[in-house]
Amino acid sequence: MAKKKATKKKAATKKKVTKKKEMLIVGSKTKEALKGKGYNVSSDTLEAMNEYVYWLVDQAQKKCTANGRKTIRPYDILA
Repeated sequence: MAKKKATKKKAATKKKVTKKKEMLIVGSKTKEALKGKGYNVSSDTLEAMNEYVYWLVDQAQKKCTANGRKTIRPYDILA
């Protein structure tokens, strides 16, 4: 009679997997600027600002493409 192979069952854990985007802002300099007038900065503020910078980049790329250019100009970001 063949022996049953012992198998280990892994505990099913559900983890929210979110890929962190590379930080585009300099954390220490940004925190310093935010604290400049005596404000406190929460731990997730830099992540939120980083997400906003990624959004700005995306918008600039879309605007540039819509205008038939391959060069992003300041007014693609600021306008």
